[in-house]
Amino acid sequence: MSGFRMYLRVVSESLQPAEVSERLGMEPDEATSIGSRRRPQSPPRSQSTWIRHASTEAGARPEHLEPVVLGWGPDLAASLGRLVDSGEAAVSLVLVQEIRDLEDPQQKGIFLGPDLMAWVGAARASLDIDQYVYHECGGATDLGGQ
Repeated sequence: MSGFRMYLRVVSESLQPAEVSERLGMEPDEATSIGSRRRPQSPPRSQSTWIRHASTEAGARPEHLEPVVLGWGPDLAASLGRLVDSGEAAVSLVLVQEIRDLEDPQQKGIFLGPDLMAWVGAARASLDIDQYVYHECGGATDLGGQ
């Protein structure tokens, strides 16, 4: 089982998610509003988030997720770029990798093609890669002494 997820994140300290959706011409898969709270006792959020997930049934390697992002089209990338250039939001394409089996070649390596990188550039987005390795060490480890 491969452990990759990819999503587009827009963060703003001045625009609510509905305003971001209006500017982009697309609805988010999830969003949080300025002033909303995670829990009743939490402080109000100082920024909004607008998230769109790249998902596919074909698998979850980056090369399977890449066509989903490219399918959002150059118009969305241009709209994101204008939003970033306005100073009203920051945009990130986030890739999360979880490695649970160190021997599984499907869980290793990240390839992002030039078309995706051009889309990210047009969107004025950062590329954030979060990697998590879940590995249990077997038995005692000899540290070479005593």
